Amino acid sequence: MPLALDFFIHHAYLILFGWIVAEQMGLPIPSVPLLLTAGTLTATHQVSLSLILLSAVAACLISDSIWYFMGARYGGTIVRMVCKLSFESASCVRRTGDFFQRYGSRALLLAKFIPGLGAVAAPIAGQSRMPYTTFITFDAAGALLWSLSATLVGRFFGDYLKHHPNALGQVGHSAGLLFILLLLGFFCYRIYRQRAFLRQIRGAKIEPEELKAMLDAGEDVYIIDLRHPLDYLPDPRRLPGAVLFKPDTLVAEGDRIPRDRDIVLYCTCPSDATSARTALRLRNLGIYRVRPLHGGYDGWKKLGYQLEPMEQRTVA
Repeated sequence: MPLALDFFIHHAYLILFGWIVAEQMGLPIPSVPLLLTAGTLTATHQVSLSLILLSAVAACLISDSIWYFMGARYGGTIVRMVCKLSFESASCVRRTGDFFQRYGSRALLLAKFIPGLGAVAAPIAGQSRMPYTTFITFDAAGALLWSLSATLVGRFFGDYLKHHPNALGQVGHSAGLLFILLLLGFFCYRIYRQRAFLRQIRGAKIEPEELKAMLDAGEDVYIIDLRHPLDYLPDPRRLPGAVLFKPDTLVAEGDRIPRDRDIVLYCTCPSDATSARTALRLRNLGIYRVRPLHGGYDGWKKLGYQLEPMEQRTVA
C-alpha cells in the first residue's frame, strides 16, 4: 500500500476535518477530492462512512458559525474580505446576495455545491440577520448533502475497484499523482479566469479624485449605483445624484442610459467586479462613455467625499 494512502487511512477523519475547516475559512483548497478518496475507502471498510460524514459536517458547522457571527458583527466588510480570498471573487458577492434574496435560508442547502458561494454564504446569512437556529439547521443539512454526495460518488468508484482487482492496483500507484494533478489544474484554471477578467477591465476605471473634480466642475455625469440591497441596508447613502439599478435590469433597459455624457458605475465588490462586468456589457450595446469607479462606494467613502441619503424611489 502506498505510504501516502496508508497515512490517510490512519488519520482520515482528522485530515478531512482540518482540510474542510481550512477550505471553509477561505483557503482555496478544494475538499471534494478528499471526500471522493474517503468514499472510495469506505467500500473496503478501511474508514467509516458515518464518521467521515460526521467529520465533514462538524468542520462545516464550526467554520461557518465563525463566519456567521463575524458577518453579523462586521457586515459587508467581512463578506468582501471572504470574497477576496476566493478565486471567484469577481462575482461571489453579487451571486450570493441574489441567491439569498431569491431563496432565503434554503440557499444554504445548495451553497456548497456552487463554486465561490460556499465560503461567503455564512457571513451573508449573518449580515442579513438570519436567526442563528435557522442558519445552523439549514447549514447542517446543506453540509450533509454536499459531503454525502461526494462520498457516495467515491463509494461507487470503490465498489467498482473491489470487483476489478487489477484496476485497484493501478489506481493505488497513481492516485497520489492524479490528486496532485487535479489540484494543480484547479488552481491554474481559476487563476487564468481571474487574470483574463482583470486584463479586460484594466485601464477602464475612473479614480474617485477624477470623478469628484468632474462633479465640482459642474459636469453632468450620470452615476449608477449597482450595489446589492444587502450592501446599502446598513449604510443607506449613495454618491451625489446616483441612480440605483440592478445590473441585469440596467443591461436590459440600456435604451434608458444616456449616450451624450459620461457614465460612472460603482459597487462594493472586490476589484469592482460588478461595475467592470456591467461596463463591458454596456459597451457591447454601443454605450462607450462608461467607466467603473475605482474602489467603488467604499473607496469614495474612505476619502471623505460627499454622500447623500438614499431615495428608494430611484431604484430601477
